[in-house]
Amino acid sequence: MYEYARMKFYCDEDRCIECNACTVACAEAHELPVGIHRRKVITLNEGIEGKEFSTSIACMHCTDAPCAQVCPVDCFYIREDGIVLHDKDKCIGCGYCLYACPFGAPQFPRDGAFGVRGVMDKCTMCAGGPAPTNSIEEFELYGQNRIAEGKVPMCAAVCSTNALIVGDADSVAEIKRARDAAKGKGPMTPYGWDVAYK
Repeated sequence: MYEYARMKFYCDEDRCIECNACTVACAEAHELPVGIHRRKVITLNEGIEGKEFSTSIACMHCTDAPCAQVCPVDCFYIREDGIVLHDKDKCIGCGYCLYACPFGAPQFPRDGAFGVRGVMDKCTMCAGGPAPTNSIEEFELYGQNRIAEGKVPMCAAVCSTNALIVGDADSVAEIKRARDAAKGKGPMTPYGWDVAYK
């Protein structure tokens, strides 16, 4: 069997300028409804001089995805390349995935109790879903399938500072190591990696 490389995101906090281009491009590319944000830019340690930084965050496509572990209907599945996807036809809107996710990635179109919040949506790393690849059904449910087209996800494609990188784990780690070395820094764990990639 062919062994696929694990895909992952890396946002270089030193390069992110909080422009939100990744957030807007994602919403536009996938025609997301108002209130659904598959990717968002957050600022941590705001106002603390020397410690404040911004980062772009979405589903991290975790190695041992907690959302998949708690889903009572098994709507999540992990592709051979490590991308965590979900089947909207199976989702019952219980919200367990939202409570399990350390990144707040699962999104629901409405507030409310069990079952009334609607079907969950999250970052697909622009890899579509279980519907036939590049079909109208896949686009309507999951958005563009840029991975099947050999392209990087839209969020990374529009990042003007190349802060947001996506690719196979080895390539992304090499880029990170090279950037750390160029800054004269030793190895540092990017925000979220210690939780997402075990």
